[in-house]
Amino acid sequence: MNPELVAGADFDGVLGIPIIKRPSEFIIPSDIIPFSKRNRDANPDLAVGFYEMDTEFADVLITPDQFIDEFRQRPLISPDCSLYRDAPLAVQIANTYKSRAIGYYYQSHGVYVIPQIRWGNSLTYTAEALPERLAFLGVEKHSIVAIGTYGCIRTADDKHEFQAGLDAMMEILEPEIVLVYGPMPKPIFKPYAHNTTFKQYDDWTSRIHGGKLPSTH
Repeated sequence: MNPELVAGADFDGVLGIPIIKRPSEFIIPSDIIPFSKRNRDANPDLAVGFYEMDTEFADVLITPDQFIDEFRQRPLISPDCSLYRDAPLAVQIANTYKSRAIGYYYQSHGVYVIPQIRWGNSLTYTAEALPERLAFLGVEKHSIVAIGTYGCIRTADDKHEFQAGLDAMMEILEPEIVLVYGPMPKPIFKPYAHNTTFKQYDDWTSRIHGGKLPSTH
């Protein structure tokens, strides 16, 4: 990845993860539209998110400069680079770095960036293998963050890993606002509702089946 992307950045931890700064004000988007569907609705109140296959937003990772002007028009959630639980730790580190680096790059160019928090297996949200909890590096405390549950809480193992990662995120980052893309089961989220504002958004597939597609502008 081009080192110029993180020129002027502050870095977090021994891994040197670029930091996405806490914004001076919190903007809660009216909805989240996937990057590949963004041209279906130009509403500036929508946030652009990356809750889809990494190949769908490869151009953002490879040539991020070509999207600067477009992304300045509305909130942007930093790329949700895949952190598969069975992926080597080195890959999970690289994808976390990539997400923060792209997020920092756009923030430094005047885009309103909301950091996407993604954890994989326990090595990413505990200090089992690393001196710090990888999944939360590069994000300031008491900020606004986004997470995705779509496809992540289907099985008992999925729910266990998600709950454990959420527990760690809430402990480490103490976010003021959490945007949730996908279902938000009460048993998982209720323990934190008194300290944090949660905003749930239906995933794109559910919106298609529910007839909630945005109009084309």
